[in-house]
Amino acid sequence: MSAIPGNAPAEQAAAEIVVPAAGQTQGFIRGVLLRQPQSVVGLVVLAVFVILALLAPWITPYSPTQQVGPVYGTPSAAHPLGLDDGGVDVVSTLLYGARISLLVGFAASIVAMVIGGGVGIISGFFGGKTDITLMRITDYFLVIPDIPLMIVVAAIFGRSLGNIIIIIGVIYWTSTARLIRAQVKSVRERVYVQRARSLGAGNRRLMALHVMPQVVPLLVANTVLMIANAIFAETYISFLGLGDPSAISWGKLIQNSLTGGAIFHNAWWAIIPPGLCVTIVILACTIIGQGVEDALNPRLRVGHLAVRRFRLRPLNGQLDRE
Repeated sequence: MSAIPGNAPAEQAAAEIVVPAAGQTQGFIRGVLLRQPQSVVGLVVLAVFVILALLAPWITPYSPTQQVGPVYGTPSAAHPLGLDDGGVDVVSTLLYGARISLLVGFAASIVAMVIGGGVGIISGFFGGKTDITLMRITDYFLVIPDIPLMIVVAAIFGRSLGNIIIIIGVIYWTSTARLIRAQVKSVRERVYVQRARSLGAGNRRLMALHVMPQVVPLLVANTVLMIANAIFAETYISFLGLGDPSAISWGKLIQNSLTGGAIFHNAWWAIIPPGLCVTIVILACTIIGQGVEDALNPRLRVGHLAVRRFRLRPLNGQLDRE
């Protein structure tokens, strides 16, 4: 039994993705950075947020839990983004919130990469009953509603940061599994893999030397896109009050502002900055992922398949001759 019919075009497109070999990694990175300027912008933006999050304990002007002024104090020279509902400096809470949001985003995407990548590789390489079983399990996870599952897990196991990371990773591994499965099914049928198999290479050797080098770059590109999904998921989990109550994240800041009456106080500075940070980071991850995807998939470079790259071909004087 094959995959769901509705996903056949996506899997066929994934099977045609050309992934560079391990020895071409440097050329691949150079090609992505030079030919995809938007990827450079996304990398720079994401790197800035990561650096600020890592340096937060040393560059924050105030403690993220210390009241330094009146409730919803207006922006000033001492507090460029004002104060929140507890009189805490918003800049300090934003920098510390970045640590939690980015940690959840990266950690949950790694969990999804490990689960989805493992399922996709095993399912695509062995096929048969193994493929059928793993894909049916994937289908079951696809139909599980996100928010009810998060509520149940939070009620049973507690609203800890580790539980949030695990549940986000468990929910979002399915798309990775299907994408990697399609690529592995394509790689295993290539001539050099069949030749190695005919010479006596075992499954472990084939997967380690021939399949993995073709799959890892694609897996990394998909993981970058997964970071955006994980950060957004953590934001609305915290906004709904299901996040870790002891952790400061961007979603938690938005929730505190709304429950604290920021709208009634016209304290826009307590709501917009954390929401803007979430938007910028998600956009940066999406741009990076799309840039890497364009570099890996030659079909996306064709004008009639990529709207943003569409160009009218010059007629080379045909109108003049007519």
